[in-house]
Amino acid sequence: MLDTAPDPTAERLRLHQLLTGDARALFAADVRRGLSTQPKQLFPKYFYDELGSLLFDAICLLPEYYLTRAEHEILTRHAGEIIAAVGSAQLALLELGSGSATKTRHLIEAICKRQPQLLYRPIDISAAALETSARVLLQSYPSLRIEAYASDYDTALARLRAEAEHERVTEAESNLSNAATRNHTLALFLGSNIGNFDRAEAETFLRRLRAVLRTNDALLLGADLKKDPARLVAAYDDALGVTAAFNLNLLTRLNREFAADFKPRAFRHVALYNEVHGRIELYLESRRAQVVHLPALDLEIAFAAGERMHTENSYKYDLIELDELAARTDFARTQTWTDTARRFSSNLLIAV
Repeated sequence: MLDTAPDPTAERLRLHQLLTGDARALFAADVRRGLSTQPKQLFPKYFYDELGSLLFDAICLLPEYYLTRAEHEILTRHAGEIIAAVGSAQLALLELGSGSATKTRHLIEAICKRQPQLLYRPIDISAAALETSARVLLQSYPSLRIEAYASDYDTALARLRAEAEHERVTEAESNLSNAATRNHTLALFLGSNIGNFDRAEAETFLRRLRAVLRTNDALLLGADLKKDPARLVAAYDDALGVTAAFNLNLLTRLNREFAADFKPRAFRHVALYNEVHGRIELYLESRRAQVVHLPALDLEIAFAAGERMHTENSYKYDLIELDELAARTDFARTQTWTDTARRFSSNLLIAV
């Protein structure tokens, strides 16, 4: 007989599906736009099909790719200290790009040690990933409630800003002031995700996030630090070629989804450090002159020998740049934790 017992975690989970429209149509429009510009480009958000996600998990285990290990070290050693630095108020967590929430567990555990309940609001593009990680977390932490948003960042932040504005209006109309008793929000933007925005985009993104937060709320911002360019390039061009496979898998995905005839072996992975802009740049370089057809998009694209198609940037920061970014977006950096080798930073920014 099948076990039909109800899921005991269901009442502690709400999943909001904010994604609208046709994701494949958006993908097609981005591919058409990127391949029709000069220089050509593809967009890194499309790296993560099933194989791409597996390859990225493998990248995180590579000796050259220090970023994941460095941040894990910081959160393992300093989670309690980070939570204490936010202040003594009751906290709620808001995480952008939550994924599996593996690293977030350190912060959840630190908060659950000091307060009886915790509301966690993760935002991720994948509803399946959100539901899977939420079920695991709810089984591990009985005091946890999760309100998850399957969405891109802009849509989710617009929704949260509207909710925050409604709450403020309600308080004003009711002559209520619960500033002393309301939860403070600790927003999380972990990994080196801020590095995927260019400098202007990073500022725009943090302004949108700041509009959701109140004064004295906080943001824990992960940022990869500037260092020896050779060390940086090695992290994105490993000896085993896993990152190359990850980059080239974009072409395989285009072949599958748009009936394209890219020959991945006719391209090579290129990673370089742009000193002027302080960023790693990833490209796919055509090994020879060739023409690629994408019949599903009615496209025919010519590549010259040696022509590079841009696929990703990863910006690196120093602490002065982080201070300037915080100041321009109505935050103040109050504390920074690094791994023992000082390769990666977790930065506490307070909304001012």
